[in-house]
Amino acid sequence: MTSRQQETGHGPGARDVVRLAVVVGALGVVFGDIGTSPIYTMQTVFNPADPHPVPVSVDNVFGVASLIFWSVMIIVTVTYVLLAMRVDNQGEGGIMALITLLRRWSSNGGRTAAVLAALGIFGAALFFGDSMITPAISVLSAIEGLEIVNPDLEPAVVPITAVIIVALFMVQRRGTAAVGRVFGPVMIAWFLVIAVLGIAGITHHPDILKALSPAYALSFLAGHFGIAFFALAAIVLSVTGAEALYADMGHFGRRAITRGWLGLVLPACVLSYVGQGALILEDPANISSPFFLLAPGWARLPLVILATAATVIASQAVITGAYSVASQAAQLGYLPRLRIAHTSEATMGQIYVPWINWLLMTSVLILVFAFQTSAALAYAFGMAVTGTITITTLLFFYVARLKWGTPRWLLGIGAFLLLGVDLLFVAANLTKLVHGAWLPLLIGLTAFTIMTTWQRGRAIVTAERARTEGTLPEFVEQLRETAASTATVPGTAVFLNRGKQTAPLALRANLEHNHVRHEHVVIMSIETDTVPRVPADERITVDDLGYTDDGITHVTARFGYMDNPDVPAALHTLDPALTEGQLDLDNASYFLSTIELRRGPAPTMASWRKRLFIATSYITADAAAHFDLPRDRTIIMGSHIDV
Repeated sequence: MTSRQQETGHGPGARDVVRLAVVVGALGVVFGDIGTSPIYTMQTVFNPADPHPVPVSVDNVFGVASLIFWSVMIIVTVTYVLLAMRVDNQGEGGIMALITLLRRWSSNGGRTAAVLAALGIFGAALFFGDSMITPAISVLSAIEGLEIVNPDLEPAVVPITAVIIVALFMVQRRGTAAVGRVFGPVMIAWFLVIAVLGIAGITHHPDILKALSPAYALSFLAGHFGIAFFALAAIVLSVTGAEALYADMGHFGRRAITRGWLGLVLPACVLSYVGQGALILEDPANISSPFFLLAPGWARLPLVILATAATVIASQAVITGAYSVASQAAQLGYLPRLRIAHTSEATMGQIYVPWINWLLMTSVLILVFAFQTSAALAYAFGMAVTGTITITTLLFFYVARLKWGTPRWLLGIGAFLLLGVDLLFVAANLTKLVHGAWLPLLIGLTAFTIMTTWQRGRAIVTAERARTEGTLPEFVEQLRETAASTATVPGTAVFLNRGKQTAPLALRANLEHNHVRHEHVVIMSIETDTVPRVPADERITVDDLGYTDDGITHVTARFGYMDNPDVPAALHTLDPALTEGQLDLDNASYFLSTIELRRGPAPTMASWRKRLFIATSYITADAAAHFDLPRDRTIIMGSHIDV
C-alpha cells in the first residue's frame, strides 16, 4: 500500500487519523539520523583538539549558530524538502531513483545523462560509507554522555558502544516491523525533550535568538572566513541524514515527511542548537558537551538513555537504507544477485540482506575501535554527507530540466546558489582529508569500482553467453526438425533464461546429451524495470514463438527493482489458453544454467578488474532461492565462460 493509498479513508476524521499515523511513522524512521545530529554537531565545531579549532568568542558562537541554522534551511528544507522530493520514480525517492530516471534517458543516447548516472553511482557508493559511519558516530556520541554523568565511566564508552552495535545487527534478521510501532513515539519524545532543553538554555542568554538572522552567518563568513571555512567541516554534521528524507519518500510520501520536518523536527533541532549556543556563551567550559549539559544533573542519565534509543533508531534507519540501496543496485545490474529476506508481509521495503548486514557490522566495529570518539569520526562523516548531497543536487537540476522543461536561466540561478553552498562544504571537508575524511572517499571509490566493474563484466559475460547459446528461433526450428529422434516425456519443464533472443544453455544441453524434452516447455525470462514496482496485470507477457502446437512457450515476467521476483507465483497467473495446454506447475521441474567464470586472454577488461569481477561473483546468491524456486524440483546445469 502506498502512502497515498494509506491516506484514503471513509471520511475526514478517518483520513486525518491515517495521515497522523503516517507522520508518526515517518518521525520514527526518516528523521532518526538528522534528529540526533544536535548531540555532537556544536561540540565538534568547538572541539579544541580539532586541527583547525574555532576559538570560543561571542562573535564566533553567534556566527556558528547562524551558519548551522541557515545550512539546515538551505540544504534540508530548500534542496530536499521543497525541491528534490518533487522528483520521484513512481513514488520512490533517493539517489537511486534519480539514477534509474537518468538510465532511462541515457539509453536514448544522452551522453551527459550517462555521465551523470555514473556520478550518481558514486553518490550511492558514498552512501555505503555513510551507512558504516552513522551507527558508529551516533551510538558513540550518545554513550559519551556517561562521561558527563560520571567521568570515571569514560573507559566503558567504547565497550558499551560495541555491545549495543553487535546487538543491533544481530536482531536485523527479525526485521523492523515488530519494533517499528514504537519508533515514532520514542522519536516524538526525543524531539520534545531536546526542544524543551533548548528553550531552557535560551532563557539563560535570550540574545542568542538573533543568530537566526542571516546577517550573522554572512558577517561570520565575510569577517572571519579563515575560521568560518574550517568550521563548515563540522557544521555539515547538522544536515547528516538529509538524504534519508528523500530516500524514504516511497514509504511515507512527500506530504508526511514535509509535515514531520516543518511541524516538529526542524523547530526542535533549531531550539537545541540555539540553546547550546546560549549555554556556551554563559560558560565557555560547556563546549565539552553542550548537548548533555543543557539538562540538569538529575536528568542527564535519563537523557543518555533516551539519546541511546534515538541513535539506535537512527542507525536502524540507515542500515535499512543500505539494504535497499544494495537491493536496488543488484536489480539494476550494478551488484551481483544478493540473498534478500523480506521481513514484513505488509511492507515490501522492509528487507534483510545478510551479506550487507555482516559487512556493515564488521565495518562499524572497526570504526568504533579505531576512532574511539565521536569527535574523531566526525571528520570522516562530513565527507560522506557532503559528497552525496552535492551529487543529489546536481542530478536534481538535470532531471528538473528534462521533466519540467524549466528555463535554463532559472535552473542556472538555482544551481549556482545551491551547488555553491554544497561545494563550499565539500571544500571545507577536504581540509580534513588526512584527519579521516579520506575514509568515506576510500569506501566510496571501492564500492564504485566494484559496482562499475560488475556492470562491465556482466555485459561481457552476457554477450559471450548469447554467442554460446545461439538464437532461440533457430533452436526452435532445429527442435521441430529433430522431433522424430527426440523423446517426449510427460510433465512441465521451466527453463530460466536471460531473454527471448537466445536458447537456454540447460535446454540445449538436455536435448543434445539426453535427447529428451518435456511435453510442456516454458522458457522464462526475468526483466527488471527501472521502476520500483510493476502492477500484477502488467507482469506477464506470453509468446508462442511462432507455433501453437509444439508445447514450447516463452514467458516474460517483469518485476520492479523493489519487487520480490517470485517465479512460481508469476507462473500461476498464466492463462492456460496462452500456454498451449494446462501446465502442471505443482510438479514442474525448474532448470537453471550456471556459469563458471575464468580469466581469459581477451582484452575485455584490465587484468585486475577481471580478478575483481570473478571474486565478486562468489557472493552471488543462489538463483533458486532468489527466484523462490522449489529446491526439490530444481536442476542446475553448468558451463564456463572466459572473461
